[in-house]
Amino acid sequence: MTTLIESEEHKSLREAVSTFARNHPRTLGTDNKHFWAAAKLGYIGVNLPEAYGGGGGGITELSLVLEEMGASGNPLLMMIVSPAICGTVISRFGTEDQKSRWLPALADGTRLMAFGITEPDAGSNSHRITTTARRDAATGDWLLTGRKVFVSGVDIADATLIVGRTEDARTGKLKPCLFIVDRDTPGFERRPIDMELNAAEKQFELTLDEVRLPADALVGDEDAGLLQLFAGLNPERIMTAAFGIGMGRYALSRALEYARERTVWKTPIGAHQAIAHPLAQAHIDLELARLMTQKAAHLYDAGDDMGAGEAANMAKYAAGEACVKAVDQAVHTLGGNGLTREFGLAQLITASRVARIAPVSREMILNYVSHQTLGLPKSY
Repeated sequence: MTTLIESEEHKSLREAVSTFARNHPRTLGTDNKHFWAAAKLGYIGVNLPEAYGGGGGGITELSLVLEEMGASGNPLLMMIVSPAICGTVISRFGTEDQKSRWLPALADGTRLMAFGITEPDAGSNSHRITTTARRDAATGDWLLTGRKVFVSGVDIADATLIVGRTEDARTGKLKPCLFIVDRDTPGFERRPIDMELNAAEKQFELTLDEVRLPADALVGDEDAGLLQLFAGLNPERIMTAAFGIGMGRYALSRALEYARERTVWKTPIGAHQAIAHPLAQAHIDLELARLMTQKAAHLYDAGDDMGAGEAANMAKYAAGEACVKAVDQAVHTLGGNGLTREFGLAQLITASRVARIAPVSREMILNYVSHQTLGLPKSY
């Protein structure tokens, strides 16, 4: 029942975040000042351990915060990256020194961390990542070389958690490992990608040319491989779902307000089924996506990584579809006004597709479900 009926504590958290977000102007396409404001109130680090300045909650609480921020017109992409992915990985697998250095700062917003996994030639296939790390036998340092693309917020992040690969001495095969790379590390270069997406967080291409890192830049066990990687990727999917649901709710609320007030032939347009029914369908789809997101978050917080993986993929798929449809219907409801800067919905047409595309495409999710859940032969 916990995934169906929210606790009073969660309802109170929703209300508090919603009130805070409504009292601040939108951040989409401007800056991250409200990220810092929210951090000061304890919302950003709600999932991180209390011992390190966090709220002691989980991805359930953090996804709730992100959804409510988005529903009030304040989607915060760096919440997906910094506390959800990087904070989770470090709190689960980091050394005591890494936890002490990073978690309090990630929790209170004084420091941010980006996440680099996607590569130009790997795309959705994380098994083809070519960014490689090798040991310097003389010093014990790591030398990291490779490229990453579509990395959010590198310019405002103090460090980037980079997914690289090391070679297994026994098999010769490459296996994924995670490294903390400080922003000003020599050989670590960034180039902004010119995006049509109008968002506060910019996108970057990264080049790592024999970047020298100390031995303690490695997060977790060199031999843990995919376990550590998916500890960050499942929260990323859940948080992206919350991001999409929040954005969809915001667009729908603007459309409902307009449909109640806009009068044609002495009747509010919302009285017509051609307007009302598609908006009702959008609401239903968003509510269904929210249920799956809550299920995924609860499974992850309960330590069921396998169950959370399936649910997180489904939640991300459902939320991405629901978000795009809600935004499209909202714009259509406003007609020409839906494309004006005054109403602010047009920019969501591009932004809403983020939840469909990133961090994994809907087609790859369908591949996952058909193969892993339904037991059909693998097609890739």
